[in-house]
Amino acid sequence: MSTKTAIDPKIVKQLREKTNAGMMDCKRALEEAGGDMAKAETILRTKGIASAGKKASRATKEGIVASYIHLQGKVGVLVEVNCETDFVAKNENFRGFVKDITLHIAAAHPLYVSREDVPATLIEAEREIYKGQVTGKPANVMEKIVDGKLDKFYSTVCLLEQGFIKNPDVTIKDLLNSKIAELGENIVIRRFTRYLVGEPLASEN
Repeated sequence: MSTKTAIDPKIVKQLREKTNAGMMDCKRALEEAGGDMAKAETILRTKGIASAGKKASRATKEGIVASYIHLQGKVGVLVEVNCETDFVAKNENFRGFVKDITLHIAAAHPLYVSREDVPATLIEAEREIYKGQVTGKPANVMEKIVDGKLDKFYSTVCLLEQGFIKNPDVTIKDLLNSKIAELGENIVIRRFTRYLVGEPLASEN
């Protein structure tokens, strides 16, 4: 049974530097391990996240562009997913993963690949809204609540942080990391576009 523990951000950073796993993956592992660094590293390795992190710096110059059309042509998706070799790009396992990503994007409508892609101006605007919702609380409490609301926001708009439509308990990031561990190559969801018939263009907003 996992135990939720308040985790010092410095410990999260140490685990990230040691494993190259993502910050949120490290935080979740530390919470599950009750703050124990060694146990948290084991959890990451068991899930294939640590090994995936170590591959993250490897170049991904191969891959495929895939498409998906849904609802009698009302919704369409284009996505580019990169890998290291042409061999993996032609692998049915890899292509099945890419197909799942196109299906997910069509259904879940993410706006960005990761939180790093979210414009700083949008993040600041969201933060101000959340601050307005929690006025009157001590500053440290308010900051934690606002950060929690921002995490929820990211899980709504960022592809990698959304729960996979076929298994909401698994994030797209988790799915990606398991595929990296399975295929032994770095894999990057580079970009995507989702079209909806009748949707206003950015210039029309």
